[in-house]
Order: sequence, then C-alpha cells, then structure tokens
Amino acid sequence: MENIYLLMLVALVVLAIADLVVGVSNDAVNFLNSAIGSKAISFKTIMIVASLGIFFGAVFSSGMMEVARKGIFMPGQFYFDEIMIIFMAVMITDILLLDFFNTLGMPTSTTVSIVFELLGAAVVMALIKISASDSQTLADLAAYINTDKATEIISGIFLSVVIAFTIGALVQWLSRLVFSFEYEKKVKNFGALFGGVCLTAIGYFIFFKGLKGTPYYDSFKDVLASQWITVVAVSFVFWTLFSWLFMKIFKKSILIIVIAIGTFGLALAFSGNDLVNFIGVPMAAYHSYEAWAASGQAASTFSMEVLREKVPAEPILLFISGGIMVLTLWFSKKARSVAETEIGLSRQGHGTEKFNPNMLSRAVVSGSTALSDSIKRIMPTGARRTISKSFDKPEDILVGDKSEEQPAFDMIRASINLTVAGVLISIATSYKLPLSTTYVTFMVAMGTSLADKAWGRESAVYRVAGVLNVIGGWFFTAFSAFSAAGILTYIIFLGKGPAIAILLLVAIGLLARNYISHKNKAIAKADKSGLRKSDSKTVQGIIAESAENISNVVSRSNKIYSDVLTGLAKQDKKKLKKSKKGVDKLEAEIEELRDHIFFFIKSLDETSVRGSSFYITILGYLTDIAQSLEYISKKSYKHINNNHKPLRYNQITDLKEIDDTLSELLGKIDRIFTEKRFDYISDIVDSKGEILQSINDKVEKQVARTRTEESSPKNTTLYFNILLETKELMHAIMNLMEEYNSSYKKV
Repeated sequence: MENIYLLMLVALVVLAIADLVVGVSNDAVNFLNSAIGSKAISFKTIMIVASLGIFFGAVFSSGMMEVARKGIFMPGQFYFDEIMIIFMAVMITDILLLDFFNTLGMPTSTTVSIVFELLGAAVVMALIKISASDSQTLADLAAYINTDKATEIISGIFLSVVIAFTIGALVQWLSRLVFSFEYEKKVKNFGALFGGVCLTAIGYFIFFKGLKGTPYYDSFKDVLASQWITVVAVSFVFWTLFSWLFMKIFKKSILIIVIAIGTFGLALAFSGNDLVNFIGVPMAAYHSYEAWAASGQAASTFSMEVLREKVPAEPILLFISGGIMVLTLWFSKKARSVAETEIGLSRQGHGTEKFNPNMLSRAVVSGSTALSDSIKRIMPTGARRTISKSFDKPEDILVGDKSEEQPAFDMIRASINLTVAGVLISIATSYKLPLSTTYVTFMVAMGTSLADKAWGRESAVYRVAGVLNVIGGWFFTAFSAFSAAGILTYIIFLGKGPAIAILLLVAIGLLARNYISHKNKAIAKADKSGLRKSDSKTVQGIIAESAENISNVVSRSNKIYSDVLTGLAKQDKKKLKKSKKGVDKLEAEIEELRDHIFFFIKSLDETSVRGSSFYITILGYLTDIAQSLEYISKKSYKHINNNHKPLRYNQITDLKEIDDTLSELLGKIDRIFTEKRFDYISDIVDSKGEILQSINDKVEKQVARTRTEESSPKNTTLYFNILLETKELMHAIMNLMEEYNSSYKKV
C-alpha cells in the first residue's frame, strides 16, 4: 500500500511540470501585454527581459508556499491518506481548468483557481469525514476550514477588481490630460519627472512584492517599512536624474526604460509569488510524504499537523521551476493567444473584434453614453474644450489601414498600466492583503482603455462584452474549480488507485484534444489563402487585387455548392455541416473586407477615388454570392437534420445537371481570373441566358411533377428553394462579371 503514495507523489511531480506550463501560458498576459501592445521595444527584447524576471523571481521565491499547506484548510484535521487525495484532486483540476482557459485564449487567475480548488477538495473531504463520524455534524465543518484566511483571500481578490479598474482609469485620464496623444513634445519637457515617478513606483514595487520572501528581504524590510518616505524621496531624485541623463545622452524616450523595467518587475513578482499556484501543492505533498515515511505510522492515522510548520522551498526545485517557466514563455503558442485577448480589448485603433455584443454590454454602453452626455451638458464650455483637445487622437490612429501592424496603444498608456499595477500590488502586499495579479493587471488595462477613449462608439459594445465575458470567466473559474476539485476528491476517495489512473488518462486525453484544437485554430488563423484587403492606392491596382479575391470566392463557391448537393443526395449531415462552416468563414471574410471600406477610401489617392465605387460594387456582389450559398446550405442542412424524406431520384438528377453546368462555368471563371485572361469574360456573360433558361426548365418540370406525382411538401419546398436561390446566385455571379469586364475595359 505504501507504493501507491510514492506513485501519487511521482504523479504530482509530473502534474506540477504540466501545471507550470499551462499556468505560465495564462499568466504571461500579466507582464507581456503592455510591452507587446505598445511595441516600445522589440519582441525579442521583451522576452529576454521577462525571462530574466521570471527566472530570478522563481529562484528567490522561498517562503511563499504556505497557502497550499495551511492557508485554506486546517492540516491537523486530516490524515496523510486524506491529504494526498486532496492534493491529487487539486492538481488534476488545476491543469485541466487552466488549459481550458488557455485554449479559449481567455486570461484567468491561477491564484483563484488554486484557492477554490483547495477549498472545494478540503470541504468534500471534511464532509466525508463528518458523514463517517457519529459525533460530528455539518456544524463542525468550520473546524476543518481556515475560514478567516479563506474569506480574507477571496474578498481581497474580488475587491481588487473594482479598485484596479477605477484607479487605472483615473490615473490614465489625468496622464492623458497632461500629455495628450501627441505626447512626444511634452515628454521632452516633463519626461524626466514622469520617468522619475514611474520608475520610483516600479522600483518600490519590485522590492516590496517581487523580492518579498527572498533570503535578502529581511536585511532591508525594516528600512522599507519605517523609512519608506525617505526611501521613496531618494529613489525619486535618483530616477528623475537618471531619466534626464538618459534622454539627453541617448536622445530616446524614457518611456522605453519605464516599460522595460515595469515588465521585468511584473514578471519578477508573478514568478516569485504565483509559483505557489503551480508547485505549492506538490511541494506540500513531498513534505507530507517525507514526514509520514519517517513516522512509521499508518497513512490513515498520521496527522498532518506537520504542515503547520514553515518549511522553506527547495532551491534546486525553484531553479528547475524557473527554467521550465522561461522555456514555456518562449515556446507556448497559447500564451500568445491569451495575450491577444487583452491587447484586442485595449486596442486604441481599429481592429477585428473578438467578442459579440450582448444585451448586458448594450445596456452598459447605453447607460454610460447617457451619463457622459449629462456630464458634458453641465460642464463649462471652456473646460470641455480643453479636455477634448487633450483627447484628440492623431489622424494615423483613426485611419490606419494596417492597424494590426501599428501599436495597440502608445507608450504613455503602457507606462501607466505597468506603474499602476505595480503600485496597487505593492500596497496590498505591504498591508498583507491577498490579491490576484491577473485581475489587477487586466482591470488596470481595461480602466486605462476606457479613460483613453479606446472604447469609442464604434467599438464600445464589443469591448464591454469582452470584458464582461472575461469577468464572467473569472466567476466560472471559482465555481468550476471548487466543484470539480470536490467531485474528483470524492471519486478518488471511492476508487483509490484505479480511480487516479483513470483520471490521469482522462486528463492526458483532454490536454491532447485541447492541444490539437488550439493547433488547428492557429493553423487556420495563419492561413493566408483567404480574402485579402486591398492595399493599392490606384484604380489599376484595385482592379488587379480584386481579381485575386474574385478567383478565391468563385473557387470556394464551386466547392461549397457541389458539396451541398452531394451531401443532400447522400443525406450526409457531416458534409452539409462542413459546408455550412465553409460558408460562414467566407461570409466572415467578406464582412471583414466591408468593415475595411472606410480605411480603404481614406487611403486612396485623389486621382483614384473612382476606384472606390468599383471596389464597393464588387464587394456587394461577393456578398450576394455568399448569402445565396448560405441560404442553400442552411436549408439543405435543416432538411437532413430534421430527418425529412430524401429528395427523389429525378430531383437529384436535375440538381446534378445544374451542378455540372455551374461547376464548369465557375471553373472557367476561376481560370480566367487566375491566369489574368480577362478578355474571355465576355464569353461568360454571353452564357447567362442559357444557364438561367436551364434552371427555369427545371422549375417547370417540378411544377408538373407536383401536380401529378409529388407527395412530399417538404421535398417540394426544398427543391424550389434551391432552384430559385441558384438563380439568384447566377445573377450575382453574372453581375460581378459584367462589372469587372466593364471596369477592366475602361482602364
């Protein structure tokens, strides 16, 4: 029986390594986003700075592992066999939960997940013990849980959400009021003072939060606590002088240094303090096993009171953990997916919105707009003009037609993000208030985005929906962590070794599935074969680039139409569903091009404005094509999904004839546009009447069949729907050809 606990310990070590990987993939968003979003320094430099912060934070993180040992439950109330079940359930849950959020690209809190997992597992194990006892009742549950500490941790975490958002918005608003969006000139005059304030705050944060718990902290903690005013004043003078000299000597903005040091500080704090979330449980399990093995007692009678003792972390384990975290930071694709979510929500300019608006986001935006209008009405005109001038954005932010290549926000906002997050975390640490670094950094970024008017009327409803989704995910984290850990605890208690083996296999399977799913999404995102936004500024260039999009749409339409009719004939629901997804993807790409029209027109030369009319018309016809395909695929899938009668043989034969004709036509169009043989477009246009007449003949044949032999109303309706929508599809294609042919001849 002793071997099972050794095997569990080995499994926990393996799970700890996996947890480090999935944990860093999610928490990297905390310290990377400001630097990546502002593009103040190169991506490689950002990664090197963050890697150094992570590694030093991990190596010097001794003394930070107590939450997993006694922060949530009373260890003396549990025996060794029970505590190992709790730890195993917690680690399996933590890996699956964090990987789930990573796959979705959503930031969540590793602190909240580990706290609620420990709480859920301990509560269930306590209930098991109470149910087996004749003398204990449900009222005795409080004896097993460290309720005071757990309540303090949970309330502190969620309170930090409101505070971080509010302070972030206020500081950013004041900073923008001073510097405006054209901050380069003012930074030359006031940059030294701004750099002094930011670097003093970040430096103080590094000492208070980043290095708390290290072997060196004791030597200067008394000075920081009792002489903090002097320390801050001296630091401010030093960093202000440093900022002035840096700008004078290197002729560069001090904001670059602020962002680099801020990134290092947040990475240091994350690694030094959040490492407990990944390896705290396995290390507690190791110390438990060590104490139990030395005791000679049975696992079911050995009290875990030993976990109340403060045990320093093992240096070699911290060193290895730091190495794993750094490697994960460099190679994890999911870390970048999570980072993209926050950067997208805080982007200053135009970009593709990841989230769809919902009723709550619409209500929030509507209420906020009404409140803002009311404040403006009572504000003096002079003050309103002054404020408005500070928040006027440069033209390149408004009309940048390559927004993905531009910084998501400027260096002022990046500096405020890092400074405010660092200050809030260091203040909470000085008062021994627990909080989630993820929640603080995310909500500060959202607050600064709001204050910076990044959430304008064009994007607010999408951004607010995104923030609400992320916050909702945080509550889901707490609920699911508590529930899942509790359920797994009960399963392991009942099934012992076999249950652990099955759960580990299930966990491996789910991790593999999530990895494959994320990889496929990344491949699809990196696929450059979709429709392309026009970069040309001349009529000739617009017409040439449109040829590529037309060829792309025609080729994909040919395949989608044929696949729908084949799926309909064979009643292949899977094929029809795949075709529906193909249409959805095509529609989304065309819609993205339509969203780009504003920037496209703004970028045109004066002599090429007439090209915009051609471009808009072409997009209109491409939209018509996609809508016809969407209607046909949706009706066909619905028919098969509802298990209606299959189409009759003669109906399928007629549709096959249309498919062959259309396939030949679309194939010719594809070759014409691929090979740039535009003189042959006239031949395509001339065949319009013949093809439409063929469809009309099929309609008349079906009318005759309906009067004499047809017995299925659903079949008849579907068949007519396909024929009539195919006519609409043909009209859209021919109109597209005529428009392109006419414009091509004019050039």
